Amino acid sequence: MAAIEDYALIGDTHTAALVSRDGSIDWLCLPRFDSESVFASILDRDLGGYWSIRPTANARSIREYVGDTLVLETLFETETGIASLVDLMAISSRSSPDVPREIHPEDAIVRVVEVLEGEIEFEMTFAPRFDYGDIRPWLHRDGEVVAAEGGESALDLTASVPLEIDNGVVRSRFTLRPDEIASFTAAYRASYDPIRHELTCAGWEHFVECTAEFWFGWARRYQGEGPWSDLIKRSLLTLKALTYSPSGGIVAAPTTSLPEQPQGSRNWDYRYCWLRDATLTLEALIDNGYRGEAEEWHNWLLRSAAGEPARLQVMYTITGDRHLEEFELPFAGYEGAAPVRVGNAASQQFQLDTFGEVMDLFHRARAAGIDAEVAWPLQRELADLVLDRWREPDNGIWEVRGEPSHWIHSKVMAWVALDRAVKAIEGHGKDGNLKRWIAGRDEIHAEIYERGVDPKRGCFVTAYDLDEVDASLLRLPFVGFVPATDEVMLRTIEAIENDLLVDGLVRRYRTGKVDDGLPEGEGTFLLCTFWMVACLVLVGRRDDAHEMFLRAIAARNDVDLFSEEYDPRSKKMLGNFPQAFSHIAMITAATALEVGEDAPGLHRERS
Repeated sequence: MAAIEDYALIGDTHTAALVSRDGSIDWLCLPRFDSESVFASILDRDLGGYWSIRPTANARSIREYVGDTLVLETLFETETGIASLVDLMAISSRSSPDVPREIHPEDAIVRVVEVLEGEIEFEMTFAPRFDYGDIRPWLHRDGEVVAAEGGESALDLTASVPLEIDNGVVRSRFTLRPDEIASFTAAYRASYDPIRHELTCAGWEHFVECTAEFWFGWARRYQGEGPWSDLIKRSLLTLKALTYSPSGGIVAAPTTSLPEQPQGSRNWDYRYCWLRDATLTLEALIDNGYRGEAEEWHNWLLRSAAGEPARLQVMYTITGDRHLEEFELPFAGYEGAAPVRVGNAASQQFQLDTFGEVMDLFHRARAAGIDAEVAWPLQRELADLVLDRWREPDNGIWEVRGEPSHWIHSKVMAWVALDRAVKAIEGHGKDGNLKRWIAGRDEIHAEIYERGVDPKRGCFVTAYDLDEVDASLLRLPFVGFVPATDEVMLRTIEAIENDLLVDGLVRRYRTGKVDDGLPEGEGTFLLCTFWMVACLVLVGRRDDAHEMFLRAIAARNDVDLFSEEYDPRSKKMLGNFPQAFSHIAMITAATALEVGEDAPGLHRERS
């Protein structure tokens, strides 16, 4: 299997696929992000299924997206010639790049091979495996279509070159010369629906044109001109690709169980929507010209959380479903990292900070003029819930699977929840328990300084009675709890630099010192590194911030995608990929470097 950094993303705002540098689609769930996989060889080469198109001879490859799109082009160079492979997930011409709900995927992958120089022989292998590798589909011909059917799923494959069914896979070996083209289309359907004869490979030019035009049209709304504008634009395109357009939900990543530790067990399913991600995501969309997407994300959260605020979850499915039961698959795992998990048991944890994240999102939305009046009763109830529960230990932002603790970040976000409720009354005329909320806010603030500051080092600590720092403390200035230039915060930044830096990148915490219920060891977190960049800007250390930013963005791959974690020593990506939070934090850090301390995202307490 390929390294994580060797994959690129294609998507259609319903789901997304990973395409390797050598032309293999090794991950795809259909018809949506959290459906069962049809290709999953990134997690198990034997069981997972894949779709490869590659030269039969040894080849060098380079690739790039076609302009500001999710149309991927890979160039292969062999001893006999040069060829282009174009990959995309087709989007209908009926789609509007300006209206989030008016996007109509074709539920089809289009792949086009063209030889530019010389002569090259290719081999195509189509080996879908449905239901997370559990179903080896029945392959049969129906006219020009080879249909792969099994369980509830089917893929209809058409091609401009002959196809052969061979022992459970479809193969084709073909030779192309200059200006000759081979095209392939695989269209998804429910197995009980008619075969999709209308989506033949003959329409590939139309699919390429419509899909590229959609992405070009969407990207045009971004008007940034700074030194990192191209990187910001690619990150925004990635966020759009991770959006489930029918609901507005944005997945944390399109993958499951890509490991945070090589051959380790820190393998989680990220194909869901975390409330914690909501504020920063909304902010990145609003500040860069994508208000419609921000409103859809805001409304997704409102629908998901509003029914029973007391049962607020950390995460939900892309449609707002609460049920994310965790189970394990019989896959070998990426490079042997097991178990491979589906679902996420952290959805049932008590994470106190989530209340603050939700309140902060509504506060930021209100400041931007997105203020659904029906959202205020929810916020009012959440503030009262915080008053009732802020003294309880929780599992925290890092979703530890050990014993709950009194995490400082969680207490700060409880403070944020009450602070935003107070600001809603004082600044926007809302009604509520003002005196009680102010009193609770002040009590939390006092207790954090009493129990959450190390008397020896004078810095904030990870949790009560734990003489450690963790990277979530870097968020305290961003949410308005303390100025970045406050003496305690300055010492906290210094402690994080001393304890958590690895080759200039930031770890979440020292896994051997914090009991997270898991084996020790993981990579550096790009999210945390970008937080540090923003903090360094706030304290006036712009040169240091710039240097760290350059190290962090060097962790991206050749098509500007970031994973969750990175090992700077082996120079390998770790964790689920591409990671929305890494891209969001990169946008914040880049904007901070461009604009300075007044950058959006660094002072969200402002009403």
